[in-house]
Amino acid sequence: MAKKKQQGQKQPDRSEREQGNTLADQLQNDVVEKLKLAKKQLQDAERNQEEEREAQAQFNRKQKEKNKSFAELLDDYGMNGNKF
Repeated sequence: MAKKKQQGQKQPDRSEREQGNTLADQLQNDVVEKLKLAKKQLQDAERNQEEEREAQAQFNRKQKEKNKSFAELLDDYGMNGNKF
């Protein structure tokens, strides 16, 4: 059975790495700053949406508890008259 040679990616020479071939190095600083700002804004928007979902879920739970029928309350709390 013949083994297949694994073709790895060519490692850049040290001189190429020193020249700055990363994306951040190739882009202008103002473009990088705009991208960072956009990322921060998206993270803030996602965080706000999650907080709103949690607040809405909590409100819905309170409304559901508030609108329970007498039978549902009896099921939840039982017939213990000595509590009152």
